[in-house]
Amino acid sequence: MTLLNKPFNTPYNTAPFSKIKTEDYLPSFKTGIKNAKAEIDAITNNSDAPTFKNTIEALEYSGEALDRLSSLFFNLNSAETNEEIQKIAQEVSPLLSEFSNDITLNEDLFKRVKAVYDSKSTLELTTEQATLLDKKYKGFSRNGANLPEDKKEKLRAIDKALSQLKLKFGEHILAETNKFEMHLTNEDDLAGLPDGAKEAAKQLAESKDKDGWLITLDYPSYIPFMTYADNRALREKLSKAFGRKGFQNDELDNKDIVLKIAKLRFERAQLLGYKSHAHFVLEERMAETPEKVTTFLNDLLDKAKPAAQKEFKKLENFAKDLDGIDQLQKWDSGYYSEKLKQKLFDLDDEQLKPYFKLENVINGAFQVAEKLFGLQFEEIDTIDKYHEDVLTYKVTDAEGELVSIFYADFFPRAGKRNGAWMTSYKPQMIKDGKNERPHISNVCNFTKPTKSKPSLLTFNEVTTLFHEFGHGLHGMLANTTYPSLSGTSVFWDFVELPSQILENWCYQKEALELFAKHYETGEVIPMALIDKITASSTFHEGMQTLRQISFGLLDMSWHGIDPSNIKDVKAHEVEAFGDTSLYPDVAENCMSTSFSHIFQGGYSSGYYSYKWAEVLDADAFEYFKEEGIFNRTVAHKFKTYILSQGGTENPMTLYKKFRGQEPQPEALLRRAGLLK
Repeated sequence: MTLLNKPFNTPYNTAPFSKIKTEDYLPSFKTGIKNAKAEIDAITNNSDAPTFKNTIEALEYSGEALDRLSSLFFNLNSAETNEEIQKIAQEVSPLLSEFSNDITLNEDLFKRVKAVYDSKSTLELTTEQATLLDKKYKGFSRNGANLPEDKKEKLRAIDKALSQLKLKFGEHILAETNKFEMHLTNEDDLAGLPDGAKEAAKQLAESKDKDGWLITLDYPSYIPFMTYADNRALREKLSKAFGRKGFQNDELDNKDIVLKIAKLRFERAQLLGYKSHAHFVLEERMAETPEKVTTFLNDLLDKAKPAAQKEFKKLENFAKDLDGIDQLQKWDSGYYSEKLKQKLFDLDDEQLKPYFKLENVINGAFQVAEKLFGLQFEEIDTIDKYHEDVLTYKVTDAEGELVSIFYADFFPRAGKRNGAWMTSYKPQMIKDGKNERPHISNVCNFTKPTKSKPSLLTFNEVTTLFHEFGHGLHGMLANTTYPSLSGTSVFWDFVELPSQILENWCYQKEALELFAKHYETGEVIPMALIDKITASSTFHEGMQTLRQISFGLLDMSWHGIDPSNIKDVKAHEVEAFGDTSLYPDVAENCMSTSFSHIFQGGYSSGYYSYKWAEVLDADAFEYFKEEGIFNRTVAHKFKTYILSQGGTENPMTLYKKFRGQEPQPEALLRRAGLLK
């Protein structure tokens, strides 16, 4: 037994990162699985008649130590990985998949769960208990408990294969991202690039003992170059490198993995009696069916496409007038959009960045949370962290009671995947009369401070920070009895509401004045700039909406059908993008082979949920605007019915308790400027 199999003797029961040895993980998982199996056996072998307490509740609290170990390990595999950890992940994933199957395919255990489920009308259960019972029963039935033995074995094999394929997919993308470098030695090649981006590129080159400048596929390096670099040929080179991740017919190629994942998911759904993987997934979503999702996306497409085409035509004409560009390509998108935005609104990110010093933005998010929900954030140095860049906070309520521990990890590094996400190191639950508070983490990839400048964020990065912090609040303010219904454990198309609604405060004068202060002078962001931010907030909204719809439709094209006849990943993708394409296709690029959201993360058949949740967040924020963006009554209702309730009730029921009505799609169209 290792340190990882025992209760942590640490402040706030936090993870003892510095004391964990990488070689401890594998034996810890084996011990953890063994202990969790013993807990399951104790439930199964109980001679008493099955009850909610001795079966459903006992099952809910079983495997707690193993779950904690898993979240710790797999969070590090995303944020601070190395070859050794990746190797262990490949070994551990099938073991966990097998253990999960051992539970869901355990006939004796299922009999006990079914006995309680069948007698539910005679039980006096709370809403949360009824939800848990339903979830536990479906956890078995949706994972093969009603299958004959031979099909159960087949399901086990599929799940094992999928867990390994998804890991391999992610490892390939991380390796591709780390492998590519564009080494520039002629300063003319950096023309147009802001000083901060040039300095960061120089520092990166120095860190690798190279002259000149280094541009990589990490977002803080990639995005500024694609947005500002005047050298079109280099933008093309970088764009194509970004777009061909996992699509180069080498040892990091993901084409076969994509086909295998799609086919195995379909096979699994069929085995369980569903028409497709999307039918299986959407049964547990607000959207309910692939048909509803497709209708939702196509309705939005009808509204957004004319606006997108008009915006694209203007962009084409602008690029032609400015630089004689006859055919706008994907690598021109960010560059000319930024130039046009500057012309129309006299606004660019370089004007805004001095007002968005990272530390100020973090404090701004904290102040918004304080004004809305009465939270206090205190930076502490008494708990362990997994990397020196990580910031650690103690979060308390107005009475000084502990709400959460919060980890914030903001800068890119070799062992960290691209993008931004929220995760948890310890869930919230009420057990043995004690409300166990959660440990929540936000992970992002922002530009590091340079020798002459602090970390200054683009406005897009500001909204990203608020977005992830919204997820964080959903985790921090969780207040349910059962861990599997706590925090962000909600229907996937509901989970983006708390994150997306928080982005709205970034556009409000009252909120911006709290934190948007010039990093050198301390001057509050001028009203003129706030007006420009607001005016430009719907810039290219049609094109952005079309882009999100295209990703949603691509997702459904992989998962809403029988993919058995798909032989060519690229050809399939081109067809799926047919109605949403504006730019010419780039033959050597493919999105599916690096579409981590759906092939590695949890968004398969769920990418539409970003737009779905935008409808919710636009409607919910209209309520805040009607009453005041810091109105405590509305905030209290949002906290009570949305943030603290997790997945204890149907999300539409919770939403109506908060809002008093179902969400109105027109709210999103109004905000996006797409309503005539």
